[in-house]
Amino acid sequence: MTEGADRAEGAFAGLRALAGCGGCAAKSPMDLVAMLAGLAAGSRAADAALLVGLAPPDDAAVYALDAERALVATVDFFPPIVDDPATYGAVAAANAVSDIYAMGGSVTLALALSGFPESVPPEVIASVNRAAAEVVAACGGSLAGGHSIRCGEPVFGLCVLGFVHPARIWRKGGARPGDALMLSKPLGTGVLVSSGEHEAVQTAVASMRITNKQAALALQALLEGPHAVTDVSGYGLLGHAREMAARSSVELRFESARVPLLEGALRLARGGVRTSMHRRSGRIDDAALHLPPSLDAALLALLQDPQTSGGLLAAVSAADVDGLQRAGFHLVGSVHAGGPAVTVG
Repeated sequence: MTEGADRAEGAFAGLRALAGCGGCAAKSPMDLVAMLAGLAAGSRAADAALLVGLAPPDDAAVYALDAERALVATVDFFPPIVDDPATYGAVAAANAVSDIYAMGGSVTLALALSGFPESVPPEVIASVNRAAAEVVAACGGSLAGGHSIRCGEPVFGLCVLGFVHPARIWRKGGARPGDALMLSKPLGTGVLVSSGEHEAVQTAVASMRITNKQAALALQALLEGPHAVTDVSGYGLLGHAREMAARSSVELRFESARVPLLEGALRLARGGVRTSMHRRSGRIDDAALHLPPSLDAALLALLQDPQTSGGLLAAVSAADVDGLQRAGFHLVGSVHAGGPAVTVG
């Protein structure tokens, strides 16, 4: 960030103070369900080129252009999760491109979506955009424009376009009994940021700034390819796992001791730190979710923790486990017949 942006940022309370909640903790599952139901009701016309849309919805939409190329499209934005403008822009961009990678695509083009109060200096907004553009460029794409409005609460994100081969699209559904469950990033960004502790926030920021590009390349290198993929974001590991289980009609079993956690996350969760989303939703109550009575409440909170720019969760052949572990993935569970259900052991 430039010296001018530093001075401008000091002229107001900071980005985070202008938002009620930040990052993917701002997402509301019920609002999204209602919105998608409305969209689906208004889009009944069949289009053979729409390979992935709302029937059922996935991490991004996919539209066939020809026999070799399909367009992948997604949009994601949220209020600031940190005060630093450059960090906000970088994390928002890494989070937005994640859906392209979750579908097996490559990033090509992005447009910025932003709304800021008039009290936010232009230099601060420019720093947000510049950092986002750098992330998109590192992913092989270009941030080519966008749209901004005055807004009572700051929001920023991207509409991202990419390409994928029509025969190599990854979906949430498709996990098979016998598959291994692999996770590319540790959990805990929501709790770490909510703690307000400087070192904890920096740990979360370091994780959130990492895109899923390398994780996706590792999955693309598999001979058979992954059977099901999703990125872990606002609904936490268990929320996104429930989607995968439902779409695949299988049971996902997680070994809680194997789930990787960011440094300090368990300590803070045991100290009572929770995100605003966790405080709103509380403990998951779902007949399809099987939790042992002895499960540590703090660990459960981290399994539910809303992740901003979280990792990829993939169901893959057991033969691919060793190679993916060498690429940085963590073996966190397995897929079984039955369900749809999610079991934590």
